[in-house]
Amino acid sequence: MQILQNALIPALLAGISLYALCKGVDVFPTFLRGAAVGLKTAVQILPVMVGMLTVVFMLRASGAVDIAASVLAPALRILGIPKECTALTLLKPISGGLAMGSEIIRRCGPDSYAGRVAAVMLGASETSLYTISVYSGHLGLNRTRYAVFAALCGDLAAFTASAALVRIYFPYS
Repeated sequence: MQILQNALIPALLAGISLYALCKGVDVFPTFLRGAAVGLKTAVQILPVMVGMLTVVFMLRASGAVDIAASVLAPALRILGIPKECTALTLLKPISGGLAMGSEIIRRCGPDSYAGRVAAVMLGASETSLYTISVYSGHLGLNRTRYAVFAALCGDLAAFTASAALVRIYFPYS
């Protein structure tokens, strides 16, 4: 198994190179053009990324996340989401919530219900608002129509499913 893992990336690169050779594609100039486009995209989305990270930091530093989490905790508890994970449900769509998830796991333990729910939440949903803002900023879109509402509904479904699946697969945690 280890040999297969160590050989996978080199085999993939060799396969792509052989395919390009058979198709007559000059790989290095194509790579350079792709890298230039990627760099241009990174420069274009940098202001959006800085803005989103600033908003997240300000929300956490001001205590607004903690206040909103305490207000939403009873409603989220009905959905099976533990009190410890309410702040994660607020931050995950914006910033990914990895620091918040790590904090929950460290504080409650990796085998606790809250720790398991936090871990599944981190893998089950997307940084929706961040992704929408980056794509919209890159494409120059001013109106996202129903994208934000649909993304937040998807996140809520993922969070609820995370709690339900942890209850099903780990009934004694």
